[in-house]
Amino acid sequence: MIAELQVLPRPSGTDDDPHAFVEAAIAAIGASGVHHEVSALGTTLEGTPDEIWTVLRAAHEATLAVGATFTISVIKLAEGVDDGGPTVDRLTRKLR
Repeated sequence: MIAELQVLPRPSGTDDDPHAFVEAAIAAIGASGVHHEVSALGTTLEGTPDEIWTVLRAAHEATLAVGATFTISVIKLAEGVDDGGPTVDRLTRKLR
C-alpha cells in the first residue's frame, strides 16, 4: 500500500519554530521505519496496510501531542491486489 499524508495543524508551529508541529508528524513517520519520501506539500509512505494505517494515526496524533490545537489530515491511499499493487517506484520510475 502507498499513502500520501498532508497534515494541517493549527497553529503549524511556534514563533521560534513555525513548522514544529508539522515536523513532529514527519518525525513520527521517520520513527516508524516505513519507507517514506517527504516533499513540499506532503509525505508519501509505502508499506503494508497495517503499517500504513498505524503510521498515519501516529503522525496525526503527533501534531496534537506537541501543541497543535487541532489538525486536519488529508490522506490519499492506493492499494491493489494484483502483482503486489502500486509502489512509489512503479508510479514514478518513468519520471525519474
